Amino acid sequence: MKRILVLFVVFGLLFSSSALAYTITVAQGADAVTLDPHRTNDLPSARIMRQIYDTLVVQQEDLQLVPGLAESWTQLDELTWEFRLRDGVTFHNGELLRASDVKFTLDRLRDPAFAATPAFLVTFIDDIVVVDDLTLTITTKTPFVPMLSHLAHTATSILNEQAVTAAGEDYGTRVVVGTGPFKFVLWETASRIVLERNPEWWGGEVLPSQIVFRPIPEGTVRAIELETGAVDIVYGLEPLDARRLEADPNIRIAKVETLATHYIGFNVQKPPFNNPLVRRALNHAIDVDAIVEVIWRGQAVRATAPISPRVFGAHPGLEVYEYNPELARQLLAEAGHPAGFTTSIWTNNNPLRIQVAEVVQAQLGELGIDVEIQVLEWGTYLADTAAGLHDMFILGWVSVTADADYGLYSLFHSSQFGDPGNRTFFSNPRVDELLDLGRAESDPALRLAYYKEAQEIIHNEAPWIFLLVTAEENGLRANIEGFVPHPAGHHRLYNLVRN
Repeated sequence: MKRILVLFVVFGLLFSSSALAYTITVAQGADAVTLDPHRTNDLPSARIMRQIYDTLVVQQEDLQLVPGLAESWTQLDELTWEFRLRDGVTFHNGELLRASDVKFTLDRLRDPAFAATPAFLVTFIDDIVVVDDLTLTITTKTPFVPMLSHLAHTATSILNEQAVTAAGEDYGTRVVVGTGPFKFVLWETASRIVLERNPEWWGGEVLPSQIVFRPIPEGTVRAIELETGAVDIVYGLEPLDARRLEADPNIRIAKVETLATHYIGFNVQKPPFNNPLVRRALNHAIDVDAIVEVIWRGQAVRATAPISPRVFGAHPGLEVYEYNPELARQLLAEAGHPAGFTTSIWTNNNPLRIQVAEVVQAQLGELGIDVEIQVLEWGTYLADTAAGLHDMFILGWVSVTADADYGLYSLFHSSQFGDPGNRTFFSNPRVDELLDLGRAESDPALRLAYYKEAQEIIHNEAPWIFLLVTAEENGLRANIEGFVPHPAGHHRLYNLVRN
């Protein structure tokens, strides 16, 4: 009898979820740029970093904010917040999480000498004081309403001071240390990034033994890999592939309304795009409704504002630029370009964006505008648009915090030129003033008023061709359970089960 009981215990351990060894393979459209949260702000990188790191605050799939590494926080006055950390949390290198690591992380992110890409997330901080090993205070320069949502952003993931300091320039590529559900194993550039289960994760049981991320730029290839079972999950299926795959009983589609806006940006510091008349003309020259219907197969809605309707502060009353080639022609003539001009449009190797570029090339060609399409590798694309080497470019922005401060400040404030997000190099003193007021104002009604006026100016100045807001369709093998898509696009994978 005793032997039978022992066997039951052994078999129970062998087949418990934590003992099972299975790998989940995820395909996305681009490789990570880096796994250092302070050196990039792109979605492919963030999706991977979300598995490795933790933040003080967690933004759930319903966009509610809950405790993360900070088990609690208290607002001591309008400028000062106290955070209490969870006790016993360990980094992947075995070191205990301490308040000094949090201070190191946020100080590094806001250090002008370090010039972190997403530094705008913490420019509101005036001072950080370590009270004891598990307690710290953060003092802001002015009242800052979206602070907690900023501390839930992947870029504010807490780093281990010892690991970052020892690794030097290798941090984020060869050395990656967090407190999250998965540990970094290896990165084969343009091939795969491998993560393994962290059995010591404070957040609970981690089910998959490994997660493998594969960059596959071609959408159809990603879909075929899903069909054949070579991958378990595909982020961002292209609409045509999603319609085909939804009839396959071995595949299911997990759809989520996102916080992303897609746009065509102008470099407004380069002629002829330094003229608002030209920018408005091109807004009237492109049939955005056709792009929504033909390229996105109706799985998107036309954008009227710079930020998604799900984001706090989105302006619901802006009118679309109607497709009107004759009006576009008149505006171009008024701007001094009756015969058109020569320009280029950049995109990365995203098939949908390439199709958009082809539509732009054809429709602007009807107005005498000769457009060259240039397709760049993702890392080069981000670097060169940040440097302002482009004329026009196609990109998207996810308002990760679900707050207008994040969706507007980094894209349109003149302090955010280049890598932080303002790749159009748009500058308007009144917009700067309104965005500064919006992030410091505690009254929601006043914040809405500031953001409404800012969006009206942006809409009129037209640094973008406003394209669309999408619903992301993720494809999964039918035997994968537990996947809940996040509107910001960085989905959590620790609780996935393979049946």
